[in-house]
Amino acid sequence: MESPLLFLITLLCFLQSLLVASHNLSKSSTICKTTPDPKYCKTVFPHSQGNVQQYGRFSIRKSLSQSRKFIRTVDKYLKRNAHASPPAVTRALQDCRFLAGLTMDYLLTSFETVNETSTFKTLSFPKADDVQTLLSAALTNEQTCLEGLTTAASSSATWTVRNGVALPLVNDTKLFSVSLALFTKGWVPKKKKRAGYPWAHPSSGTSTHTKPFRLFRNGALPLKMTERTKAVYESLSRRKLTDGAGDGDDGSMVLISDIVTVIQDGTGNFTNITAAVGAAPNNTDGSGGFFLIYVTAGIYEEYVSIAKNKRYVMMIGDGINQTVVTGNRSVVDGWTTFNSATFAVTAPNFVAVNITFQNTAGPEKHQAVALRSGADFSIFYSCSFEAYQDTLYTHYLRQLYRECDVYGTVDFIFGNAAVVFQNCNLYPRKPMPNQFNAITAQGRSDPNQNTGTSIQNCTIRPADDLVLSNYTVETYLGRPWKNYSRTVIMESYIDGFVEPVGWREWNGDFALSTLYYAEYNNTGPGSNTTNRVTWPGYHVINSTDAANFTVTGLFLEDDWIWKTGVPYTSGTNLTAYDVVQKYKLPRGILPEGVIDYDLNPKTGFFKVYLNNTCRFPIEVYKVKYQPIVSGFIKNGRVSRLKGVSVKVLYFWLSIGEVTSDGQELELSVGAASEEFSAHQFARSPQCGCGFYCRELKFSS
Repeated sequence: MESPLLFLITLLCFLQSLLVASHNLSKSSTICKTTPDPKYCKTVFPHSQGNVQQYGRFSIRKSLSQSRKFIRTVDKYLKRNAHASPPAVTRALQDCRFLAGLTMDYLLTSFETVNETSTFKTLSFPKADDVQTLLSAALTNEQTCLEGLTTAASSSATWTVRNGVALPLVNDTKLFSVSLALFTKGWVPKKKKRAGYPWAHPSSGTSTHTKPFRLFRNGALPLKMTERTKAVYESLSRRKLTDGAGDGDDGSMVLISDIVTVIQDGTGNFTNITAAVGAAPNNTDGSGGFFLIYVTAGIYEEYVSIAKNKRYVMMIGDGINQTVVTGNRSVVDGWTTFNSATFAVTAPNFVAVNITFQNTAGPEKHQAVALRSGADFSIFYSCSFEAYQDTLYTHYLRQLYRECDVYGTVDFIFGNAAVVFQNCNLYPRKPMPNQFNAITAQGRSDPNQNTGTSIQNCTIRPADDLVLSNYTVETYLGRPWKNYSRTVIMESYIDGFVEPVGWREWNGDFALSTLYYAEYNNTGPGSNTTNRVTWPGYHVINSTDAANFTVTGLFLEDDWIWKTGVPYTSGTNLTAYDVVQKYKLPRGILPEGVIDYDLNPKTGFFKVYLNNTCRFPIEVYKVKYQPIVSGFIKNGRVSRLKGVSVKVLYFWLSIGEVTSDGQELELSVGAASEEFSAHQFARSPQCGCGFYCRELKFSS
């Protein structure tokens, strides 16, 4: 609890720092012009001069103070009015208390980071992204609390909650926005990296691409565990672990610290999921591996919440529609949207595999969440999410969904996370009469939040009940829940049932000029953008822009995914044609030494121009290049190759170009030894001397 004396000391330190600073000083009115609400911002600071970092530290510290004050206020109302208030109001206050505790953590971590940073210095890209993510989440928490209170305390009988809790929260939300804006201005490096291209990334000293592969292959999980744990896992899953899983640590396996089992007939460690979660260790750092909860087939009627201290939990089921977690809470029945979730996770580094999450409340009960994730670095692989309105609540922080199925009606993927969906199936289903379907409702409310929803290489088709519907249902790709809503759909298949305009308004012209909705390289009868909306915020983008919404673009780093063994695509499905013609890289810094190329589309004759930097980092390769490599390409095979000698098993080359007959080939120069399979080699930086290669065509 913070005393008035402590806050006074903080204020005096701030004033003193302003006097000590000798350059880059500005009035608060000048600094505040960079924030979304300059008028409010000017009320936050003393009338002195300082730089953006001094003001930023002060505003984050003040946000932390206000957060503590808000917790005391909520605790007071819960204690005094818990029995007198309607259940919906009490639940909304409980949500606020829960969220405020998380906000305290995020603000404290953020303040400690900026307070340790030297004045006039920005942070590294990863650290800046971490803090920007936390401050974005803190702001989202404030708004989630405010929305819950506003909805629940709408009657005159609850005016004390509205005036005593909700109204002060409005100013706190503005303060958090100021903190986020000043952090972005003062600590985030100005030279943004070009996302999606490994050679354009700032050097970090490590690269996931050079690490051993540990992907889920052929149904066998690359898990490393003790012999006892291994025996338990194999007996339940009826799968053999990959060879060598119990042997030495070669870096290719996913480490498991321990395992507990959930079996409904009582033959396992637990009969319900909640008890198994309770057995997980608290606040682990992950160095010992994941705590594995194996949930066997069955319908689990329970509400599961994985608290913030249950870090590094991996939960594996027997498969979609085999292991099912189900509930039926809804807003109509008195729950907030936030706490209607059947399954909720807050703990960082959570992984779920082969599980179905349901909310069976039905379309007439409106908002009813199947799963809510507010867990940083959370991953859902081969899972299914089934409900109607508001099925999947991607609340905030960084999340990945891979090879999942999502079913719903209105706004069925919503929230304000930085989230990527890859290789997923999105199934709009039959809503109530006179309702429409909206696949997404992204909730970015501030221009400085590093959040957004990316849908990559997914399939959008109608669910069976929608196909068989006896009334017409309009289906849209999304609508703007908040002012700066941001959603990108790329490289996906869109079926023809989607409305030609693609997107729908929320209310009149709300957010139409501030949102960011984009499409890139989609296929299918519903992907034609000719008749799409003409809003200022809607875009048909190129590969350069699309790269900002891939895994390496939206998350900056992907080590947290790699450690789980879950497969993923780091960038877009780029060809060399995209890189050379669209990315506009200046000559001399083309990927790893490739300067240019020529191709005769009719004859297949090509020339690739190289400089002396084109080389392979792995010593096993013995590749020598001349300045010009030439040959002929036909039907994906290279012949009469000149200018290169390779002492390995395979040599391959393909050209990226759209030929006169519409055939797209790829430009890549590289080599592979017998130790590498094609899908492995395609992910490594030596592929094409820096080029991303979607398909490898070998010629011995």
